[in-house]
Amino acid sequence: MIKIELNKRQEHILQIVKDQGPITGEHIADKLNLTRATLRPDLAILTMAGYLEARPRVGYFYTGKTGAQLLTDKIKKIQVQDYQSIPVVVNENVSVYDAICTMFLEDVGTLFVVDEQSLLVGVLSRKDLLRASIGKQELTSIPVHIIMTRMPNITYCHREELLIDIAQVLIEKQIDAIPVVKKVDAGLEVVGRVTKTNITKLLVELAHDEVL
Repeated sequence: MIKIELNKRQEHILQIVKDQGPITGEHIADKLNLTRATLRPDLAILTMAGYLEARPRVGYFYTGKTGAQLLTDKIKKIQVQDYQSIPVVVNENVSVYDAICTMFLEDVGTLFVVDEQSLLVGVLSRKDLLRASIGKQELTSIPVHIIMTRMPNITYCHREELLIDIAQVLIEKQIDAIPVVKKVDAGLEVVGRVTKTNITKLLVELAHDEVL
């Protein structure tokens, strides 16, 4: 990741392109009394940041986008696979007690439940496990498939989906995590997870200009 901060020369380049674009790199260099090679890193940064676009045999032109528009464009290109994390799964036959231990040891708020073929069959939240723990039930003898949320009530996503869309789903459904799945012949294989922490990480990196 590269942190992008515009210096005075880069701001001057932007102004030249705004006023006279499209304009070639050579002409920009002439106006600044610099060589094309000296300007190359600046032009690369401005293009990479989205302020300028370059076309062969035409030159550079200003995109006309505000900082907010550039940020929106950037966010709309980020896919689930760019920020997904490793899923924590348990078999549908493990006990509620073992699931609670797994959740504690892995420090997660959601467990994904799979069958003997490692296919997604359910989801366990903190609330599910807390609800099962209330009362005098023997937690070591209750399998998680008794208390889990099961299909078709499971919200899931794919790696190619936009992360901003999944963030909206997390908010709307008031859930902490969504499994990332891959469709196979027998069903859905869990390949990742998207959590509120993943979204927070993206927000922090955007604030520090660390997302290209």
